[in-house]
Amino acid sequence: MRWADVEAFCLALPGATLDHPFGDSHVFKVGGKMFALIAMDGKRPSGLWFKAGEASYHILIEQEGISPCPYLARAHWVAVEPLKVLKPSEIKTYLARAHGLIANRLSKKKRAELGIVQSLRDEIFDPFA
Repeated sequence: MRWADVEAFCLALPGATLDHPFGDSHVFKVGGKMFALIAMDGKRPSGLWFKAGEASYHILIEQEGISPCPYLARAHWVAVEPLKVLKPSEIKTYLARAHGLIANRLSKKKRAELGIVQSLRDEIFDPFA
């Protein structure tokens, strides 16, 4: 999976926006709240950071190439460097889940404005969210 594919996938999620509050890093938000970030080393992508549920966080950080995210680990964010340590399907699944974790915390009104429907399946899937 290429970095452009990661960006396109994140932006295709309901209500997702791109912001650059930390210099060149690409920050993906839903409802004004971050769910993923492409960290930049100069002009080159250097890692993918995203929100994980508590259980997923503890499983992911045991894998080589995945570590607790700088500054955000206490909120169960992980840093993936290099991108190839996860399969493309896994990256998409984790990014969609990160989006869902953040979107589910938005008000019902805000989710409706963004066209996001919260499903019971999401609530059951990650009881630690």
